[in-house]
Amino acid sequence: MRRRVDEAVGLGQAKEKSIKGKAGEVQVWSLWRLWLKWTLLALCVLYVVTPFLLRLFPGIVQHLVYSHGILYFVDLSRPADLGLNHTANMYLTPEEGVTLGVWHTVPEKKWKEAQGKGLDWYEKSLGDGSPVFIYLHGNTNNRAAPHRIAVANILSSLGYHAVVMDYRGFGDSTGEPTEPGLTTDALYLYHWVRERSKGSPLIIWGHSLGTGVSTNTAVKLQEQGNPADGVILEGAFKTGKVPPGYPHPFTWYYWKFPYIQYFFQDRLKNNKFTFPSDENVQKMRMPLLILHSKDDHLVPYQIAEEFYSTAKSAMKSDDRVKLVLFDASHGYLHNGLYRDPALPGIIREFVDSII
Repeated sequence: MRRRVDEAVGLGQAKEKSIKGKAGEVQVWSLWRLWLKWTLLALCVLYVVTPFLLRLFPGIVQHLVYSHGILYFVDLSRPADLGLNHTANMYLTPEEGVTLGVWHTVPEKKWKEAQGKGLDWYEKSLGDGSPVFIYLHGNTNNRAAPHRIAVANILSSLGYHAVVMDYRGFGDSTGEPTEPGLTTDALYLYHWVRERSKGSPLIIWGHSLGTGVSTNTAVKLQEQGNPADGVILEGAFKTGKVPPGYPHPFTWYYWKFPYIQYFFQDRLKNNKFTFPSDENVQKMRMPLLILHSKDDHLVPYQIAEEFYSTAKSAMKSDDRVKLVLFDASHGYLHNGLYRDPALPGIIREFVDSII
């Protein structure tokens, strides 16, 4: 009799545990569903509210376009820490209240001679007859980004000087970025280098956002009668209509949703984010090299083809304009052209055509 009672008690306890276990599972599932529901709701609210925030607070657009607050945390005053041990760090002042951080990497053949040298030596070296490149980088990050360091190293290995600037508001440069401000920075750097390069070939290389700055700068220099000896556009964008299926280069976060264009385009115009590279290319008369990867996920390569066609027609020459497209199978995307083993030869050929 006692055994039957014990068995009954055991069964009851087991059943009670089973019920509690199921209740616990139900409670966990309910909490999970509640969390998921609120998360989705929050995301929906954020998506709907963001365009209105952009309209109410246009300064946000500035940060989305330039993304200059996204930093690569290094001591920019010490380029040698990043392997650039034949590079000087300097600061230039294009206008009151603005200071620009700049790296000058000398040709690789001067590596030993550069050790322990000061800024005066680096300035004088610009007049040694070697071609000089001014590299204008894209948005986000600063001059220490790996792909930008890689470009400086490629140019140095070819026997060229590489002068890489952080625009106002980027890296350790002061000020806030605007299109006129970035163009002013590039013009100031160009004149500073030209004054010291003593007739050496001076070429502007712009990447991504830097292509817009480059074409703005090239046209203004041409109007001033002091044109660059050549321009390279890598991953060039245009701010007008882009082919279907591709994001706008400044608004990739929302561009696939039709209504966002109303909010963003208006803000871009009000903040003077025009960068009319398509119009500038029609005016430019200096040698032009256009580089683009066919798998660029931010800017379609058809824009490079369009710029090439425009420039060739404007210059009425096949020799002064060159387009090089890199096969999508390489996986270079928007920032990876420096990895192509043919790139140094392409750059050298372009420089040789100018000298």
